[in-house]
Amino acid sequence: MNLSVPRRTLAAAAFALAGLLAAGAPAATAAPGGPSAPAAALAAPDIPLANVKAHLTQLQSIATANGGNRAHGRPGYKASVDYVKAKLDAAGFTTSVQQFTYNGTTGYNLIADWPGGDTNQTVMAGAHLDSVSSGAGINDNGSGSAAVLETALAVSRAQLQPAKHLRFGWWGAEELGLVGSRHYVNTLPSTERAKISGYLNFDMIGSPNPGYFVYDDDPAIEQTFKDYFAGLGVPTEIETEGDGRSDHASFKNVGIAVGGLFTGASRTKTSAQAQKWGGTAGQAFDRCYHSSCDTTSNINDTALDRNSDAVAHAIWALSAGTTVPPGDFYESTADVAVPDAGAAVTSTVTVSGRTGNAPAALKVGVDIKHTWRGDLVIDLVAPDGTAYRLKNSSGSDSADNVITTYTVDASAEAANGAWKLRVQDVARYDTGYIDSWKLTF
Repeated sequence: MNLSVPRRTLAAAAFALAGLLAAGAPAATAAPGGPSAPAAALAAPDIPLANVKAHLTQLQSIATANGGNRAHGRPGYKASVDYVKAKLDAAGFTTSVQQFTYNGTTGYNLIADWPGGDTNQTVMAGAHLDSVSSGAGINDNGSGSAAVLETALAVSRAQLQPAKHLRFGWWGAEELGLVGSRHYVNTLPSTERAKISGYLNFDMIGSPNPGYFVYDDDPAIEQTFKDYFAGLGVPTEIETEGDGRSDHASFKNVGIAVGGLFTGASRTKTSAQAQKWGGTAGQAFDRCYHSSCDTTSNINDTALDRNSDAVAHAIWALSAGTTVPPGDFYESTADVAVPDAGAAVTSTVTVSGRTGNAPAALKVGVDIKHTWRGDLVIDLVAPDGTAYRLKNSSGSDSADNVITTYTVDASAEAANGAWKLRVQDVARYDTGYIDSWKLTF
């Protein structure tokens, strides 16, 4: 990741969100109570951690054999491109190497297309393949490059036939200012840019003291990742450290919807973050960021494994073209403020068109942003007024946010009607709001 580029205000992506929703992204609905339609494609495969780490070992060996780095204009970078290209060629991808010149030296982007799918709707995932000159760049950004590579190889192993076209990219000279990705989008005709439904960026996803950060640029892509991690019981935060400073900015600047994942660079992990994610408070997410110690020993296996699986999940979900029967998911994304030490507030979704009662394992997905979640009491209120306690208050629970999924035996309740999420803050000094919640039948 290139954090030396000044933070910039990026133009809002003027891309049609409906295109992603039609592809089955589990996105927020426009109005409370409306059904959303998540992907009904086959579930994404588990991405073998051993395979991802084997790619990192190869990138480390390439750096070691080429002056200790894989930087732009250095032989280690071209060798990295050759390694990734050979894997993709053998797996049946159509690959191309795009050359550009920067600082008087030749750079390379590698593009790989999976045959099939609607090329007027292309889902693209990418990562920068270059390192800084001071080290091998295994977390930054061998981790993202390896995860994208292994996901592409998983597409080949599965012989995936998505409705949308799939394209993968590995960028050069990111560390010098997003040079390679900017060259790619700037040389694409506007008609070709319009065919990219979304670009997913993965830059530093195996930090040794990791956080779990999700880009908030596009709602549909963001929700796809948030839902995945919520299913693991892993809370996420919005990515801000590298906002606009990795290759997604090149795409966003030309109006393409973007999203991605990040595990942190030089910023310090807070006590609250260490409490919910583990690791060491007061220490950088990656103490070896842009340093010679960014080697294969500078990787957290759990973070790399989870994020690699999340890459595959997003590719499978966002490229799918079919949906589950309408009504399986009902979601409210309207923000509702929760007053400090005040009265309970509610958010409503209205379920209709179903037959019989609610299931014995009704899933209640909750995303509440709050600075002290121990203050919160949360109930699901059925249409007939019956309340199901989801969470009690706790004076010892000092972490922030409630981002999780509860299971309720609601088999005694009629499925149709107005269901409410009721939240009350029972103690003083902390504030928050209901971000979103959904029912899964």
